[in-house]
Amino acid sequence: MPLNPVHAPEGRDTPLPISGTHLVNGHAMHPPWPEGMQEIVLGLGCFWGAERLFWQLPGVQVTAVGYAGGVTPNPTYEETCSGRTGHAEVVRVVFDPGVTDLETLLRVFWEAHDPTQGNRQGNDIGTQYRSIILTTTDAQREAAERSREAYGEALSRSGKGPVTTEIEPLEAFYYAEEYHQQYLEKHPGGYCGLKGTGVSCPIG
Repeated sequence: MPLNPVHAPEGRDTPLPISGTHLVNGHAMHPPWPEGMQEIVLGLGCFWGAERLFWQLPGVQVTAVGYAGGVTPNPTYEETCSGRTGHAEVVRVVFDPGVTDLETLLRVFWEAHDPTQGNRQGNDIGTQYRSIILTTTDAQREAAERSREAYGEALSRSGKGPVTTEIEPLEAFYYAEEYHQQYLEKHPGGYCGLKGTGVSCPIG
């Protein structure tokens, strides 16, 4: 997103500390990943509910919540919520494409939120809640762009506005604070802002 780095928080050289172990499945949350795994980073509003959505899918090795798409290194939650870092709240999804392919993950992504809302998801307002796909390979980028076009056409037929989802190569993923990781496993009654459009995505 366009952002004047002069106004961005300076950030820090050291990553925010996390346990490094996924609370639900016990897998490592830091690379290197097991052989054959792929990684994609997805932003679809508040990352608490989004992370749970993806860790529940078959073939997903591990998930983590964090910040990406902006300029501030290793930002805090408060800095990200200021809107001055340029980052979005995102979920890192490491998956086995032999069990769950990328198209299936993208379909889940599209159907779990409203990608026409710009810098918001429902009552969550701000650039950190924007819809974004951050890819790690050219093939992922091409698949993401095809899926955006296909879902955009489906939404248009249902009377919805244009898709605002950004698709960019992943430059850096910064882990969010420990208390955000697997938040809804720690707090089962916690806030989950996921709300789709009710329109099916014709892929996956």
